[in-house]
Amino acid sequence: MEYIYLITPFVAWLVAGITKFMVNSIRAKQLAFGLIGYGGLPSNHSAIVSSMVFLIALKEGISHPAFGVALTLAFIVLLDANSLRQQVGKHAKAINQLQAQSDNAPKPLRERMGHTKIEILAGIVVGALVAYSLFNLMPMVDGLGL
Repeated sequence: MEYIYLITPFVAWLVAGITKFMVNSIRAKQLAFGLIGYGGLPSNHSAIVSSMVFLIALKEGISHPAFGVALTLAFIVLLDANSLRQQVGKHAKAINQLQAQSDNAPKPLRERMGHTKIEILAGIVVGALVAYSLFNLMPMVDGLGL
């Protein structure tokens, strides 16, 4: 088994998550542990799926069936991140406004759910860079016998 297919999406998730935490911390001017989760720049989901698309394109070529499957999955995830999850966030905001009028309002729902096109694009860039970097790094690691 080629471990690069296992490692790449994990590294993309890690790089995107650390980047998102740093961006949120800079914006909030404090460590932004409360902003960890859905939404923000870059999109973790976009980084994960695009890392696999780019890795498969680099290793197998764009004519390989796995590339088509990965690209299809990526489109579904990217569309979901931009449209469906943004709508969920809007619904959460409206529900929170209604609950605020109640005397015994439960904990507010998380409103920050979806991604803007820029956040998605940043995730795609992170995924592509991770895939490219690991693709070029793995021959060196294989040469060491690890």
